[in-house]
Amino acid sequence: MPKIKISPSILSANQEKINEEIKEVEPYSDLIHVDIMDNKFVPNITPQSEYLKKLDTKIPLDIHLMVEDPSNEYIQSFIDANPNLIINNITVHQETCSNLKKTLEYIKSQGIKPGVSIKPKTSLDAIKDVLDIAEFFIIMTVEPGFSGQKFIEEALPKFEELRKLKPDADIEVDGGVKAENVSLAVKAGANVLVASSFIFGSDDKVTAIKQLLDNAK
Repeated sequence: MPKIKISPSILSANQEKINEEIKEVEPYSDLIHVDIMDNKFVPNITPQSEYLKKLDTKIPLDIHLMVEDPSNEYIQSFIDANPNLIINNITVHQETCSNLKKTLEYIKSQGIKPGVSIKPKTSLDAIKDVLDIAEFFIIMTVEPGFSGQKFIEEALPKFEELRKLKPDADIEVDGGVKAENVSLAVKAGANVLVASSFIFGSDDKVTAIKQLLDNAK
């Protein structure tokens, strides 16, 4: 299995001092997870591509688009927003893309890893026709839209199945991840760990990350 990676989600960070919050976790992070919502696909809204203009980090971004059927132009707006940022992957949801394959191919054509995400109740069968295109996978362990929800263990078998199909891929667990449940996801096959409220809601963000890593072993 690929190495364990930490991708703190800045959804729960203090947005008024977002770059200070990021700098605090940078030395312990492999990626920075950026959640984008449109109040259509999920019942919450965030700033869109303009949000990237305020970010200052050398850690590659893990961009998660929880939006209704993103167009190529919409995706491109994130790529173009801030040339000082490195984008590792742009991940879209299977449930919302009218032509998932073409969307992933467009992301790949821009030199960025195309990612696909599925909600807890979506079967892995729904993405089996894009396993050869996608280079990054997010299996949600909460219903997308809000930070701080309870981890849904029923999603774990999908990690096991996907890991068998894609032994070398980055497979991300996203939703309700804490020190006490992270081992469940890693044992099932996840290697990229997203945590938002557990890290940024903690009095000591670095200790929170170290707890995740220690429990992931």
